[in-house]
Amino acid sequence: MHSHETFHLRGAPFSPLLAKELWEVLAGRAFWTMLLLMCPLIGYSFFQAVSLYGEASAAALQSPAMASALSPLDGVLVPTLGASYVAITLLFPFVAIRVLGQEKESGALRLLIQLPYRSSTLIVAKLVAVLVALLLSSIPAASALAVWRMLGGHLSAPETLNLLLGHLLYGLLVGAIALFAASVSESAATAAIVTLAFTIGSWVLDFTVAGHPGLLEWIARLSLTQVLRTFEQGLLSASLVVGIAATIGGFAALATIWLPPGVRFRKKLYCSVGSVLAVAVVLGLATQVRLAIDLTEDQRNSFAMADQTALAKLAEPLVVTVHLAPEDPRYADLQRNVLAKLERAMPNVSIRLADGRQNPRTNAGDDSYGEVEYAYGSRSDISRSSSPREILPLLYGLAGISSPAPASAGDFPGYPLVASGQVALFWFFCGLPVCIALAWWQSRRIPQTITMY
Repeated sequence: MHSHETFHLRGAPFSPLLAKELWEVLAGRAFWTMLLLMCPLIGYSFFQAVSLYGEASAAALQSPAMASALSPLDGVLVPTLGASYVAITLLFPFVAIRVLGQEKESGALRLLIQLPYRSSTLIVAKLVAVLVALLLSSIPAASALAVWRMLGGHLSAPETLNLLLGHLLYGLLVGAIALFAASVSESAATAAIVTLAFTIGSWVLDFTVAGHPGLLEWIARLSLTQVLRTFEQGLLSASLVVGIAATIGGFAALATIWLPPGVRFRKKLYCSVGSVLAVAVVLGLATQVRLAIDLTEDQRNSFAMADQTALAKLAEPLVVTVHLAPEDPRYADLQRNVLAKLERAMPNVSIRLADGRQNPRTNAGDDSYGEVEYAYGSRSDISRSSSPREILPLLYGLAGISSPAPASAGDFPGYPLVASGQVALFWFFCGLPVCIALAWWQSRRIPQTITMY
């Protein structure tokens, strides 16, 4: 196929349809209003992050040992992009809904359906338009990273790109949910309520059922906010990426099913159940993918390289039985410092709570409460520690091998920086909003008639 040939679907060119969808979302007031509102929101978060990071850096300059705890990922990037997360959660649904909700309200959708396009093609075009709007909405966050570099701040490319990928996937997931909500709703207002029920409902799940074992723990994993936490920790999880992609595809498929009018409700319902089951199967398979890459510069999510290599060779199953309640702070420390790292380092690890109903108060007199049993092959041992310095030699003893010699590697130096964020306030409260307003005004001068052949 030559480069000048036009891509066709069912006899109709795709490019005019895509241009129409792009215009629908980029010419709307909702998109530009969201961009303007994101400027002060992200700007103030960035200013606060830089100020707090500067205070910590001033203390670190007096005590160099404290410098290793200063990471721009935790101190600047996560708080700044946290403001972007709030905007995407609360504002972006109104932008994504516009690409479909307005057509349903005006009746233009019935005319669009009569064109020689499949429903799936229409949804793909709308999802691409949502993706473009999402990329453009990252301009305030991208400018914050640029200002940080201008101030002399350090950015690690792998962990920064990983965090940006997480926010991109989260935004696209919200956009896919918005398209589904618009396809099943008769008005844009109803679609917005349905979408916010998903996003804000995730916050409710986090506050109410997170940290509880059993069924409640499984329900808590359905929260959309869980999408970003792994990326904010500097981990790139293949299982999570596949799961998010499958969920986005599932909502897009549901939007395709419910988009065309005149189709019997029972048929749409049967097709929807089939799509949900297919996504559930993919999600189940994704949980079996254990590949996770630690992209943090200080490798905080991994053991030392020598230990990682030694643990990867331990092929027998390791069963860890934890006698702690999920809400016990010691369990959180153990999970972060040891258990999560073991799951990524060893090929066969099983972790279970001895009794999900345990409680730190009711089990205060239980001698076994607080113990963690490690069973490797036919040997086992017990420890109450949550430190890798004690757990790793225990595991090597169970496996009958000696502890590996530590590899020579430089310690993480940390990146202290005392800088003023005043220039950021001027840019985000004045300079960038003016640029966005000018771009909005310029876009209104573009001819608004798009003809589809």
